[in-house]
Amino acid sequence: MSWKYFVCLCVIVIGVILFLYGSNYYDAVVGWAGVCLMVGGFFAVIIVKVYERVKKGSSLELVNSRVFLL
Repeated sequence: MSWKYFVCLCVIVIGVILFLYGSNYYDAVVGWAGVCLMVGGFFAVIIVKVYERVKKGSSLELVNSRVFLL
Protein backbone atom coordinates (compact mmCIF):
# COMPACT_ATOMS: atom_id res chain seq x y z
CA MET A 1 0.00 0.00 0.00
CA SER A 2 1.33 3.41 -0.99
CA TRP A 3 1.84 6.14 1.59
CA LYS A 4 -0.79 8.22 -0.23
CA TYR A 5 -3.44 5.57 0.34
CA PHE A 6 -2.32 5.17 3.94
CA VAL A 7 -2.77 8.91 4.58
CA CYS A 8 -6.23 8.84 2.96
CA LEU A 9 -7.18 5.84 5.10
CA CYS A 10 -6.03 7.64 8.25
CA VAL A 11 -8.09 10.71 7.32
CA ILE A 12 -11.17 8.54 6.78
CA VAL A 13 -10.67 6.76 10.11
CA ILE A 14 -10.22 10.07 11.93
CA GLY A 15 -13.41 11.30 10.24
CA VAL A 16 -15.34 8.26 11.47
CA ILE A 17 -14.04 8.75 15.00
CA LEU A 18 -14.96 12.44 14.99
CA PHE A 19 -18.40 11.69 13.59
CA LEU A 20 -19.07 9.09 16.28
CA TYR A 21 -17.79 11.41 19.00
CA GLY A 22 -19.94 14.27 17.74
CA SER A 23 -23.04 12.11 17.50
CA ASN A 24 -22.63 10.67 21.00
CA TYR A 25 -21.97 14.00 22.71
CA TYR A 26 -24.40 16.07 20.59
CA ASP A 27 -21.62 18.22 19.19
CA ALA A 28 -22.70 19.17 15.68
CA VAL A 29 -19.47 20.91 14.67
CA VAL A 30 -17.30 17.90 15.47
CA GLY A 31 -19.77 15.54 13.81
CA TRP A 32 -19.92 17.53 10.59
CA ALA A 33 -16.13 17.90 10.59
CA GLY A 34 -15.94 14.10 10.71
CA VAL A 35 -18.37 13.79 7.80
CA CYS A 36 -16.33 16.28 5.78
CA LEU A 37 -13.12 14.38 6.51
CA MET A 38 -14.71 11.09 5.44
CA VAL A 39 -16.00 12.54 2.18
CA GLY A 40 -12.70 14.32 1.55
CA GLY A 41 -10.78 11.10 2.16
CA PHE A 42 -12.92 9.19 -0.33
CA PHE A 43 -12.50 11.89 -2.97
CA ALA A 44 -8.76 12.01 -2.32
CA VAL A 45 -8.49 8.25 -3.00
CA ILE A 46 -10.42 8.68 -6.25
CA ILE A 47 -8.26 11.63 -7.33
CA VAL A 48 -5.03 9.75 -6.56
CA LYS A 49 -6.20 6.72 -8.57
CA VAL A 50 -7.21 8.88 -11.55
CA TYR A 51 -3.91 10.76 -11.42
CA GLU A 52 -1.93 7.51 -11.39
CA ARG A 53 -3.91 6.15 -14.35
CA VAL A 54 -3.45 9.35 -16.36
CA LYS A 55 0.24 9.49 -15.52
CA LYS A 56 0.69 5.84 -16.45
CA GLY A 57 -1.34 6.23 -19.66
CA SER A 58 0.57 9.29 -20.86
CA SER A 59 3.93 7.57 -20.42
CA LEU A 60 2.70 4.57 -22.41
CA GLU A 61 1.49 6.83 -25.20
CA LEU A 62 4.89 8.53 -25.28
CA VAL A 63 6.70 5.17 -25.54
CA ASN A 64 4.33 3.96 -28.27
CA SER A 65 4.76 7.16 -30.29
CA ARG A 66 8.55 6.87 -30.12
CA VAL A 67 8.40 3.29 -31.35
CA PHE A 68 6.08 4.35 -34.15
CA LEU A 69 8.47 7.11 -35.24
CA LEU A 70 11.40 4.71 -35.41
